[in-house]
Amino acid sequence: MKIGISEAFRKYGATLKNVNWSVSSWADDKTLVVSLWQHHHLKGHGAGVLAFGDRFDRWSGPGNAEFRANVARALEVGAVVRLVLARALEPDRVQRGEDGSRIPKTFAVRDDLIGRVAEIDGESYVIEFTRPAA
Repeated sequence: MKIGISEAFRKYGATLKNVNWSVSSWADDKTLVVSLWQHHHLKGHGAGVLAFGDRFDRWSGPGNAEFRANVARALEVGAVVRLVLARALEPDRVQRGEDGSRIPKTFAVRDDLIGRVAEIDGESYVIEFTRPAA
């Protein structure tokens, strides 16, 4: 079943400020919901850890400013992060910094994972996700 970004965020109780450019939003339970590109998966972060990283300065616009502020706040307060995984059909366009709203993509809710912002180093960030203990 195809799901849009707004519906994916709603599954976590979060509402996007602007469906055209928002990729992060706070849910009522004080968790940060983020949409991250599947091709930004980082290898080598330990067994059972699914990590994603990128550079804030790879793209620009109001969605970037909102995402940057939300990720920084989540690190500062130790907030839980929930994942909406975006899969770009043409990831090279994403990497060139093209407008992500114009790139064909699919979204998946990964409610089996709980994350935290692991680090922010200048323009780089890493968010790590694990499966909660049963």
